[in-house]
Amino acid sequence: MTLNTLRTLTLCAAALCCATVSAQDMSARIVDRPDNTSQSSNYTNAVAPLRQQCLMKLPVGSIRPAGWVGRYLELQRDGLTGHLGEISAWLDKDNNAWLTNGGDHGWEEVPYWLKGYSDLAYILGDKKMLAETKTWLEAIFKSQREDGSFGPVNMRGDKPELWAQMIVLSLLQTYYEYSGDERVIKLMSGYFKWQLTIPDDKFLKDYWENSRGGDNLYSVLWLYNRTGDKTLLDLAHKIHRNTANWTMASTLPNWHNVNIAQCFREPATYYMLTGDEKMLHASYNVQNLIRRTFGQVPGGMFGADENARMGYIDPRQGVETCGMVEQMASDEIMLRFTGDTRWADNCEDVAFNTYPAAVMPDFKALRYITAPNMVQSDSKNHNPGIDNSGPFLSMNPFSSRCCQHNHAQGWPYYSENLVYATPDNGVAAVLYAACTAEVKVADGKKMTISETTNYPFDETISFTIDRGKARFPFYLRIPRWTRGATVSVNGEPVSVRPVSGKYLVIDREWKKGDRLTLRFPMHLSTRMWQVNKHSVSVDYGPLTLSLKIKERYVQRDSKETAIHDSKWQKNADASQWPTTEIYADSPWNYALQLRGFGRHALDGIQVVKKEWPADNFPFTLDSVPLEFKAKGRRVPSWTMDETGLCGVLPDEDAAKAEQLEDITLVPMGAARLRISAFPTTR
Repeated sequence: MTLNTLRTLTLCAAALCCATVSAQDMSARIVDRPDNTSQSSNYTNAVAPLRQQCLMKLPVGSIRPAGWVGRYLELQRDGLTGHLGEISAWLDKDNNAWLTNGGDHGWEEVPYWLKGYSDLAYILGDKKMLAETKTWLEAIFKSQREDGSFGPVNMRGDKPELWAQMIVLSLLQTYYEYSGDERVIKLMSGYFKWQLTIPDDKFLKDYWENSRGGDNLYSVLWLYNRTGDKTLLDLAHKIHRNTANWTMASTLPNWHNVNIAQCFREPATYYMLTGDEKMLHASYNVQNLIRRTFGQVPGGMFGADENARMGYIDPRQGVETCGMVEQMASDEIMLRFTGDTRWADNCEDVAFNTYPAAVMPDFKALRYITAPNMVQSDSKNHNPGIDNSGPFLSMNPFSSRCCQHNHAQGWPYYSENLVYATPDNGVAAVLYAACTAEVKVADGKKMTISETTNYPFDETISFTIDRGKARFPFYLRIPRWTRGATVSVNGEPVSVRPVSGKYLVIDREWKKGDRLTLRFPMHLSTRMWQVNKHSVSVDYGPLTLSLKIKERYVQRDSKETAIHDSKWQKNADASQWPTTEIYADSPWNYALQLRGFGRHALDGIQVVKKEWPADNFPFTLDSVPLEFKAKGRRVPSWTMDETGLCGVLPDEDAAKAEQLEDITLVPMGAARLRISAFPTTR
């Protein structure tokens, strides 16, 4: 990406106006991204010298998810997220350092869990969860010392370790959106003054905080936009110069998968302060670099296991669940910064295709590592096939200290980014899912907008104005994968042709009863992974398809199968939280038949649409509402390897069976065992 391209990108103006149609009551146009040259009169965006974001997140609770996303949040509440405080020893209140000064346990686990748990409580309005959240928040406020520091004191020699506090800063920001509690501003102001007193040679020097200083930087800029305290800008520069260097052209400061997914946004965050386009370019470069080297796989992630290793690039390499939710969060932040639809497309890719299969359908257990090609999910040690030594592939409520707590943010954060406000007092629908959003528009008028859809399993999305009357621009992201999208208002087609990868903006007086309907045609398409032996993935709109493998579930004792640092509370009933191992009970080593090249290669695949599941949960083999009938040939040499993993992809000329068999493909997110990158046959 050239700097000239970035210059266009970062203007976030209503550029590239392909067509405009005007009538007395409506105009429509195509833009690259929302205009950030206006100043919102309704929501906090940016105070000079900070750059304005192109999209502004609504206060938590403004968006109430419905449909399958709403169901996912209920499963989280009733599953591991909602009950982790009752079973995880790291969340045990007895002598917890986040509750008691000098307590004997307190690091990242409480804030990791609490930032997702608290957002879930705000979104659902669950009284029990709100009360639990308050217990921890009150202790955090009480923990602040006279010098401004707060929380557990974790020293690395003579250097304070600050990573866990960075997570708390994030959850406090959301709490402030929800409550307006000025104690948040007071705590953060005092804490950042204390950070300014720490000498550079003792600041952000430990591995995790050094890698993730961008999270601290983001919180500093958030506070500056609410106080205008210019000493915070000094701290912002200090944080950047002491954070790991994520601006290198052809390497990274480390190759830990979560750090890459989380930390690549640090230069872009600094760009929001400095306006230095090289910083924004650096964030794009990290993503391009990791995807060229380890990301030649479907699902929006990259094959790093815990740490990316040279030579381990096959789609049988996985990614941590932590990495998935952090990538989604980074995509959402980059989307707000730039308005670039690339980030929305990637966020949906992870959310629809990779993340759902990392957890059990009842959300009571999760996997540490999930891969695009994964044909066994057991409790054995698969090192060196994967980077980790231990039982990291089974579905276990205690698969690791990090993911079992950090997973909680994934769907609540996604829900909060479905609908945005724009700087010109408009509304933007960017990530699509059923919900109801309350948003302020022109002249501070409040609008209630309902979105109805089964997207991404359906092509149609409808918005209805439930309350309010005002003229404002309504921005609609057109996904990059769709062709021939159509938009209508109250049944009348909008004559401006939507353009993939851009926004259609409709400006009119909107009133109660108005109905806006989008249709994003979904077609079968292929992606070829050249460096991975020209393997192929099949997409249907935003959904990537996997081989349907019969899954055999085996329950195990979670205490016997958990890794060494996963600890239970004394009175926890482990029998209520079993480990599940998943084994393939049908063949999986198929090469996918393609019929020639180009757009006709998939002509033989038949789309089968099924009934929408009664329980509103489409991510299991039994409930998924789409299947695809295809044909393939077995590859006898493609077997499990010596480490017990799906073998690396066979060579392109590997012998294939003469018999052509009927096979079924399903959306990747519904397949907890899956082949998603296929060798091919004619």
